[in-house]
Amino acid sequence: MQRTVKEITDALHEAKVYASWMKDIEKDERAGVQKAWKQWNSRREKEKKKLEEHERKVQFDRSFLSTDAELLVGLDEAGRGPLAGPVVTAAVILPKNCEPFVGINDSKQLSKKVREEFAQIIKAHALAYSIHFQSAQVIDEINIYEATKQSMKECVENLKIRPDFCIVDALVLPIDIPQQSIIKGDAKSLSIAAASILAKNARDEYMEKLHLEYPEYGFDQNAGYGTKQHLDALEKYGPMEEHRKSFEPIKSMMVSKERLTI
Repeated sequence: MQRTVKEITDALHEAKVYASWMKDIEKDERAGVQKAWKQWNSRREKEKKKLEEHERKVQFDRSFLSTDAELLVGLDEAGRGPLAGPVVTAAVILPKNCEPFVGINDSKQLSKKVREEFAQIIKAHALAYSIHFQSAQVIDEINIYEATKQSMKECVENLKIRPDFCIVDALVLPIDIPQQSIIKGDAKSLSIAAASILAKNARDEYMEKLHLEYPEYGFDQNAGYGTKQHLDALEKYGPMEEHRKSFEPIKSMMVSKERLTI
């Protein structure tokens, strides 16, 4: 008895690998069956590319280690550009078995929901991880570049396991552990990508909580970046304690305010 289009579609939806029963589906001329077959092949191709990309990231990380016993830490940040809130950095040491992390990518390439899911997976399976928040006040005192480096240094020092090698997304850190700065590291390295997810997820949570305290700035939507709505709110209400006073246009606003009070 010939299976219905729905039965075949449901079976293909559950299938993860090619099986002998699919030979009949390839020959089935019904439009609905061919549509389902095309969709299954498309999903399989995407999954194949995802696995290949995952393996490239794994091998990239392993290239920095001399032996299987050595440990690598990846570091990244979130929030260097916003006008408000902290810069958040994260450090992650992944285990040798990286299967749970298939699909991890640069946090900017993932949806908020997927980032949240991966953040939980990383925290559950990583050998060690650390997250550090560097305040707007420190950013104003020593500049965003130095504040980010110092935050990453704290991250490494706060790890419960000392790594043998550090790879950092586009920065060189003041630490005594061998390191390599990687341009666009979150797209090349699995451990840097994992760190980028933890940093971005933690910062988003922070800014959403800050929104509850200061709803007028729309931090739940702009995460502190200089959107039109945020800039309009700054003009109307002025900056608050979490705004970076060394960043424009806030710096000019502060100068204008000082002139008015003289």
